[in-house]
Amino acid sequence: MGYIFDFNDTIAYERWFHDPRNRFTIDLQSRLMLDLLQPVRGESILDIGCGTGASFLPFLNAGLQVTGLDPSPYMLDIAIKNVANRVDLHRGFAEDLPFEDNSFTYACLVTTLEFVDDPQKALEEACRVAKDRIFIGVLNRYAIKGFQRRVKGIFTATIYNRARFFSVWELKGSIRAMLGNVPVVWRTVCQFPITAGWVASILERIERSGLVQRCPFGAYTGMVVTLEPRFTTNPLAVTYRAKSTTGPVTG
Repeated sequence: MGYIFDFNDTIAYERWFHDPRNRFTIDLQSRLMLDLLQPVRGESILDIGCGTGASFLPFLNAGLQVTGLDPSPYMLDIAIKNVANRVDLHRGFAEDLPFEDNSFTYACLVTTLEFVDDPQKALEEACRVAKDRIFIGVLNRYAIKGFQRRVKGIFTATIYNRARFFSVWELKGSIRAMLGNVPVVWRTVCQFPITAGWVASILERIERSGLVQRCPFGAYTGMVVTLEPRFTTNPLAVTYRAKSTTGPVTG
């Protein structure tokens, strides 16, 4: 079941999300998600562990039919206020999705694996309900920022005490162990600390560089997995003996 965000966690997240100092980070992560996933307008997506709906607006603006799922009723209450009737919302768990196989074109898990009991099972469920691609966004184990968060958690109670961090290689290995040699593309962002002034504008341009995003040590990792059929089928030959439609000629 994993860790379920309570009321205080939800309020703290909302404050962080609406803090102007975090706007560039949020926009950078959203842009990475859309660039990697490359969703097609009109298709459907399931946001697993949607929280208050941070990913909803980018998906809606991309013309997608959005469904969100989260185990926290407090998160879902705010999500409902944020998107009204534009998104189909469900309460549930990443390891046991209440949807049929291939129900959605895409699925995403954005900072969701960090808080589940069984990340591998959550990935399996995402692959089960999606037909085309899944996007995975995680906090990077080997980023400087990730190290700072874990150290802070030693001395102060934070939500990161509950989180599990992932490296690019660990996440990629889990996917390949489960699905085989499927196409996997990853990038990382938030390579540098947030600053102000003219330095910030320079760093923002650097952060958007595709070359810099190939560095595996950014604070946030985005990965897209293209799903492929696990089994192949061979057509069976069908034989049919036609009955004669001609009879003896009589005159």
